[in-house]
Amino acid sequence: MKFLYRSLAAASLLLLAACVPRHAVRQPADAGLLHEQEVRELALRGRDHWALQGRLYVSDGQHQSGTVDLSWSQQGAHYEFVVRTPITGRSFRLTGDEQGALLEGQDGGPMQGSDAEDLMQRALGWHVPFAELRAWVLGLRAGADATSQAVVNADAAQLQFGENRLPALLRQDGWSVDYRQWDTSRQPALPKVLFASKDSYKVKLSIESWSFP
Repeated sequence: MKFLYRSLAAASLLLLAACVPRHAVRQPADAGLLHEQEVRELALRGRDHWALQGRLYVSDGQHQSGTVDLSWSQQGAHYEFVVRTPITGRSFRLTGDEQGALLEGQDGGPMQGSDAEDLMQRALGWHVPFAELRAWVLGLRAGADATSQAVVNADAAQLQFGENRLPALLRQDGWSVDYRQWDTSRQPALPKVLFASKDSYKVKLSIESWSFP
């Protein structure tokens, strides 16, 4: 993301330090584990009003963003995705719905696109699976959640589970989503740390808090 690359050249990599890769025990999906996942997906289906606070790190293999503060809210189809650089305090805001997306805060003024993915690709040169990410961030397979708006087949997703019987690795649409930590104090449990990667692209998200209406 160009605006992140320019403003975060000196930013720390706190998220990387906090989220050192771990080789957790994984087990392939069986009928029992898949049933439990389907129960989670059913419980969260339609929960399309939520907000999270956390920290984000992105890379395309050549550029790194450093760690940014993230605020993401969903109100039905409408989303607001705000990042703030910890050193400069500069903020960037991506908003939109099914009608289009608006990016504000970058040099050159606001930019509009047909959707978040299109706008990120045109304005920032970054490919982000925003529709699928709406499901993955909840620990769901895209397509299993009616609010994800992702045109993918949930049955084609490959899952591996951890000792906690929650998803540890999700492979879907060419992406690998590695779930490192879960908030099991919530029912259903929700992710706290996840890494998503595809080819040279990497997105690392540490979620500090969830809120639901």
